[in-house]
Amino acid sequence: QVQLVESGGGLVQAGGSLRLSCAASGRTFSSYRMGWFRQAPGKEREFVAAISWTGVNTRYADSVKGRFTISRDNAKNTVYLQMNSLKPEDTAVYYCAADPGLHLTVVLTNWNYWGQGTQVTVSS
Repeated sequence: QVQLVESGGGLVQAGGSLRLSCAASGRTFSSYRMGWFRQAPGKEREFVAAISWTGVNTRYADSVKGRFTISRDNAKNTVYLQMNSLKPEDTAVYYCAADPGLHLTVVLTNWNYWGQGTQVTVSS
C-alpha cells in the first residue's frame, strides 16, 4: 500500500512558476513509477508526466513538454513537478499517482495509487 500527499499548489499569474511535491509513504517507493495527472473543471483527468523508478526515463504530455519537469528523490520518497511558463489552461487539480508497473503509461486505469490532489490556478 502506498499513500500519496500532494502539496505546492496555489494561485499564480500566467508566465509564473510553481513546484508541486508528492510525498509517498511506504518502503517500496523507490521501485514504483510515479506520475502526475490533472483534471480541469468539466473535463476528464489527463496525463501530464511520468517518471520511471530509477528517474532515468520520463514522459510528458505534448501540452506541457518543454515547460514542466518531473523529477524524484528516492531518499526522500518524493516526486516533484516543476511547472514553468504557466498558462491559464494549466488550471486544474493536479494528482500524483504511483504504480509498480514498468511502462510510463498515460492510461489512468493502469495507475493503482492516487493522492487527493492539489489545486493550481493560473490567472491571465
